[in-house]
Amino acid sequence: MKQCIGTDIIEINRIDQAIKRWGTRFLQRIFTQQEITLYQNKPSSLAARFAGKEAVIKALAPQKGRFSWKEIEILSEPGGKPSIKLYGRAQKQATSLGLDSLDISLSHCREYAIAFVSGITK
Repeated sequence: MKQCIGTDIIEINRIDQAIKRWGTRFLQRIFTQQEITLYQNKPSSLAARFAGKEAVIKALAPQKGRFSWKEIEILSEPGGKPSIKLYGRAQKQATSLGLDSLDISLSHCREYAIAFVSGITK
């Protein structure tokens, strides 16, 4: 067994400024439609999910190229616990590593959002 981990931190203001500058174009490039629908008016939640996507990429350590941002979706379950859904190349990479799932923890304060991702291979 091998553990796959990734972490990332981002200034919430960077995401807020990107939204103000590029608007819908930025949101649609980075986030899935469901993420946009649920969090578009919550820059701290979007920043946490952006950090989460970066952490997933680090955990999966793709050997060739990168995944599309939208191949990684981070939503909250009914109790508030965040969960990851993978699509396309991201899902194929996780499968090739022997990962059934990835766990994620998100947090933010006034200035920063952080994410930690962990998975154990078979």
